[in-house]
Amino acid sequence: MAKYIFVTGGVVSSIGKGITTASLGRLLRNRGWVVAPLKLDPYINVDAGTMNPYQHGEVFVTDDGAETDLDLGHYERFIDVSCSAGSSITTGKVYQKVIEAERRGDYLGATVQVIPHVTNEIKRGIVDLGRQQEADIVLAEIGGTVGDIESLPFLEAIRQMRKDFGKENTLYVHVTLVPSVGPWGEIKTKPTQHSVINLREIGISPDVLVCRSDRPIPDDVKEKISLFCDVPVEAVVESLSAETIYEVPLMYEGLGFGDLVADRLGLERREPNLQEWREIVGKIKQPKGRCTVAIVGKYTSNGDAYKSIAEALIHAGIANDCRVEIRWVESETLESAPDPSVLLSDIDAVIVAPGFGERGVEGKIRAIRFVRETGIPFLGICLGLQMAVVEYARHVCGLGGANSTEFGNDCPYAVIDIMADQSKLVAKGGTMRLGSYPCNLTAGSLAHRLYGSSRIEERHRHRFEVNNEFREVLIEKGLVVSGVSPDYRLVEMVEIPGHPFYVATQAHPEFKSRPNRPHPLFKGLVAAALSRRSVALVEPKNG
Repeated sequence: MAKYIFVTGGVVSSIGKGITTASLGRLLRNRGWVVAPLKLDPYINVDAGTMNPYQHGEVFVTDDGAETDLDLGHYERFIDVSCSAGSSITTGKVYQKVIEAERRGDYLGATVQVIPHVTNEIKRGIVDLGRQQEADIVLAEIGGTVGDIESLPFLEAIRQMRKDFGKENTLYVHVTLVPSVGPWGEIKTKPTQHSVINLREIGISPDVLVCRSDRPIPDDVKEKISLFCDVPVEAVVESLSAETIYEVPLMYEGLGFGDLVADRLGLERREPNLQEWREIVGKIKQPKGRCTVAIVGKYTSNGDAYKSIAEALIHAGIANDCRVEIRWVESETLESAPDPSVLLSDIDAVIVAPGFGERGVEGKIRAIRFVRETGIPFLGICLGLQMAVVEYARHVCGLGGANSTEFGNDCPYAVIDIMADQSKLVAKGGTMRLGSYPCNLTAGSLAHRLYGSSRIEERHRHRFEVNNEFREVLIEKGLVVSGVSPDYRLVEMVEIPGHPFYVATQAHPEFKSRPNRPHPLFKGLVAAALSRRSVALVEPKNG
């Protein structure tokens, strides 16, 4: 039978529950346990697919096509597992299932209520995930903050889990804030005390307190928290800000968090294997080189909108023993800039990021033309591929006005068009081409060399594709279609031979990158960026 760990948060939002959950999962994985991470999100949306990236950050896509919260990306990267649709449970998904069951008559005429019907559905999802993944431990993070009305059904469900499975099989971890105030930086425990009181009113007494703080917490303060919150002093875990989020598991290990959890759940003591993780953190903190990569996107004012891309660049930096400095470039600013070189001339590589809608696309096209003509390494992702094809059609193939029908049906050359199986869909949620799909790579292409394989699988999230009516025109003018779907219907990757590094993919490779297994496209891009930088450093200056 699986053990269950539930992570809640208090005092303020964005306190770091996701990183704490992912880090705890890493500690357990280091001990050889099979961990199934899970996010319980209180929003009423069925999934994150229709949410505004400015408000909610990126939509993370799983292999089986679930559109989820970005925290699942943290889980996959830290724990090195593949999440599934069952790894994300939302209020909308729960109520949808309950209502469908009621319509079928499954409740035999009973009055459908939050308790037990909604809470039973939540518990069923938690237990089912553990069984499906044959997990030793189900590690569940509850979204939101204790005290929010939206999260009450989830908190009630995890309260019942202890009754159902016993104290020896359940553990409550509460992430809270211990702020310092005043001119002398006095540490205050009152917010943590009140957060724990809120939990107790619901019927949950935390077993471990993870205390976020911007300065070390003295022993006497830990003892005070222990006394007022009724947890052992060794279960008051200090959580300081780290130089890199990948250092957090090592910090927690040094504080004995892993052994504490194992002992509390009655797991055998196992020596953690930390070697690989220490090497990862060491390369992040003390790299030999550095380079700068510009991410051109529509939502750059919120870095979380491209979280997986940023993390994939960190992973590529590990593989190339360098620090990748990111420059965020809002694509709309490139539309008004006198020349793209104003924003892009001193960078080592460019990524044109995904997005939806017409805003900012001309800026992306200007950026792509600039890197194509100047030889700056380039990686296009999803819409980045589509705009690369538009740019090439306009400026190399002579198809003036070429564009995507996503932005209007009146363009003279619709080189990007809606997919045939998408054309009649009306509903927006969960209807795109989602999840993992195979791709055949052209032998001898850059993509083939980077992947080291002729057949790959990547995750997708799109409605539009390269219009096959223009495929031959593009190829005749020198654009290499280096990746196609097995049925040859869908252009998956394009590149330009002779360019130092010019690759665009319809997929989202960032979702599969790991710190210990960097994605080959990002790894190759950063290697090309370093090569360009080294050449620039030795070139003589004019005059």
